[in-house]
Amino acid sequence: MSTITPKKIGENQYQIDPDSNLGMKVPVRIFADESLLQKMLSDRTIMQARNVSTIPGIVGQSIVLPDGHEGYGFPVGGVAAMDAEEGMISPGGVGYDINCGVRLLRSNLSEEIVRSKLKELVTDLFSSIPSGVGSKGAVRLTHSELDEVLVKGVSWAIDHGYGSSNDSDVCEENGQIQNADPNKVSDKARKRGAPQLGSLGSGNHFLEVQKVSEIHDEEAANRMGIKEGTITILIHCGSRGFGHQVCSDYLRVSEQAMKKYDIHLPDRELACVPNTSEEGESYRKAMFAALNFAWCNRQMITHWTRKSFERVFNQTESDLDMKLVYDVAHNIAKVEKHKVDGRERNVVVHRKGATRAFPANRDEIPSRYRDLGQPVFIPGSMGTSSWILLGQPNSMDLSFGSTAHGAGRTMSRSKARRNYNEDDVKKSLNEKGIFIKALTRDGVVEETPQAYKDVDAVVNVSHNLGIATKVAKLIPIGVIKG
Repeated sequence: MSTITPKKIGENQYQIDPDSNLGMKVPVRIFADESLLQKMLSDRTIMQARNVSTIPGIVGQSIVLPDGHEGYGFPVGGVAAMDAEEGMISPGGVGYDINCGVRLLRSNLSEEIVRSKLKELVTDLFSSIPSGVGSKGAVRLTHSELDEVLVKGVSWAIDHGYGSSNDSDVCEENGQIQNADPNKVSDKARKRGAPQLGSLGSGNHFLEVQKVSEIHDEEAANRMGIKEGTITILIHCGSRGFGHQVCSDYLRVSEQAMKKYDIHLPDRELACVPNTSEEGESYRKAMFAALNFAWCNRQMITHWTRKSFERVFNQTESDLDMKLVYDVAHNIAKVEKHKVDGRERNVVVHRKGATRAFPANRDEIPSRYRDLGQPVFIPGSMGTSSWILLGQPNSMDLSFGSTAHGAGRTMSRSKARRNYNEDDVKKSLNEKGIFIKALTRDGVVEETPQAYKDVDAVVNVSHNLGIATKVAKLIPIGVIKG
């Protein structure tokens, strides 16, 4: 599909030089191996990254990570940094599922013990955690309670008995980003979001019970409390209909404001406004409210997960050592300090399907890991492995402190539905020792492992480039899908 030919500039690095005829202000930098690059060239991924490079105020380079694939305006698996004073902020650069992200819980249970009660455990988790397209959460919020969630994030959940302050200590932004403003959120977003707090949602969202199958970095694994052969739980979800509506609302606002600011772009899906404009400020405050909603959402699911384990194994959460390892967002935009052309600047880093991967000694990392580096989670598909990585200094030089966020799709949901059926997918998972509970047939078929890239290849690129390196490999044994 793509007629663009990126040139190889190093191992796992490709570049498209700026072309002023196309309005490109910076190069496009692609991190991939040959096979991942070919997949990107088969759809609009690279073209979209090239379009991103035309946005006013973009600095450094428009980045495509190894899991990159076509998205709305911006590619998924993309990173773009805009000058905080002169540059833009773009709802499409964050995406519809604001603060879709992952968190990992560890336990001291062995695979053997969990396998002996796996069906009971997955069934209990499935019945106690709401999931699915329109699924309602288990709490009913008044207008003012929702406002509190939007401002307080994880700390609202903790104040209401869903976990402890140890949990917020190991969340990006402590699970509560400052300067969220519920007044910048539409009534429609509230109506969609309020009933869904504490639910997993559909699509690629999941909860996975996994075993730690390989340790690659003993020191980092020890610090995170990860031991080979034990069981971890990975939770992947976002801000549900709330974040989706915030994105829709502000895409409309941005599209209308572009004339006013005389912004011309090759694709209207890139709609953006100056970061410091009234519209830019409003979007940021609403987006931050959605970030907090999502962190609170994952916190409540964490609480119910712990309760399920307590019931099934008849032990307390502390007996089971069910500690939160870390929680990281992978659809987000915020101001960070980065070196650009040799000098430090404030830039708005848009990560869309990209995980922050800061090295040791950055203030943004929780004190527990600050001298180590930031934990990074890369979920695979439900039939393959997921990975724990550790942020490294090269990320600051190459990718604005970012790495991939997952395997990345290679097949559309509709194509997966045409090519696979539920029984075959379940059977093949079963043969690998994976038990799945899903609300719908489509929930299983659309997420068949064959619809995704090879997560190990994605992780190898990150590891080889030294942007985030391998700590441990996790293999699913039980999966819950919406």
